[in-house]
Amino acid sequence: MSLRIIKAGVFDTVQDLGRYGFQYLGINPGGAIDRFAAQAANMLVGNDVPEPVIETHFPSSIFLFDQETMIAITGADFSATLNGEDIPLCQPVIVSKNSILQFQKWKQGARCYLAVREKLDLQRWMNSYSTNVKANCGGLHGRPLQKDDTICFKEKNEYKCFLKEEDFKILHWKADVSWSEKQIERLAVIRGNEWDWLADESKKKFLYEPFIIDSLADRMGYRLQNNLESRKHGEIVSTAVSFGTIQLLPNGEMIVLMADHQTTGGYPRIAHIISTHLPLLAQKQPGERVYFRLIDQSQAEELLFKQHQHLVQLQDACKLKLEEFLNAHH
Repeated sequence: MSLRIIKAGVFDTVQDLGRYGFQYLGINPGGAIDRFAAQAANMLVGNDVPEPVIETHFPSSIFLFDQETMIAITGADFSATLNGEDIPLCQPVIVSKNSILQFQKWKQGARCYLAVREKLDLQRWMNSYSTNVKANCGGLHGRPLQKDDTICFKEKNEYKCFLKEEDFKILHWKADVSWSEKQIERLAVIRGNEWDWLADESKKKFLYEPFIIDSLADRMGYRLQNNLESRKHGEIVSTAVSFGTIQLLPNGEMIVLMADHQTTGGYPRIAHIISTHLPLLAQKQPGERVYFRLIDQSQAEELLFKQHQHLVQLQDACKLKLEEFLNAHH
């Protein structure tokens, strides 16, 4: 029992929360770019958060489910439909056998995530299911999903009593993905080791002016337009970098390293986007503006704790709702 790709998307891959502990071998962590959305998708269907999900971009793949299953879609809004009828984001949906999931048009965001309660039956590579395209490993055959690919499920569940001859059933609870008390307009960063390489005017520009995401934006990195001036010239000894590191290029442009970043780099690291705000950047498209603000390490840790607390509460609530629903119908 499985899902099948009946039309391939532009770049859809299997991802989880990343592959850690192998950067010394040159293997980057990878994983879902919007890890908050990926976790929420798994929570909605009652899965543990490390379970693999499918990360889709628009235009997205078309999926055929050859068994009854439960799914959830989070992240970007690509106008998801089941058998031609709209289904919502951030709510679990029971799907009948031979149903077709499509994404009809782009509305907002850059990446959405599909989780399946029956769990994708895939082999781990270096303790992770995430697709590493450069190494041609992980995920499904180490590459983006293609037409006629089939991913089997680990489990089989019966949902006929819930569907009652319907194509699908939307369950009544929805994930609250707004973990912050207000809309975040500026991405928070902490200073990098080479922050003081920036000229004083460039520091002001970094904190008060917008930066445009260039068309050169992918899972490896986002190039930002609006040049900065360095008071020093030249590269540094190649050192470790991470998801969210902002590097200053010799021409004054910046690159924000994303999930598939290289493990080391020789450009100055002027700042690092805090991990809790990386999902916000992950959902931005080329041409959009981003703004930055500086915070310190303790503030970053406080935000991380707050987001983690929200996810724990979301996981507990989804588990309780799902158990109540399943028990009430048996």
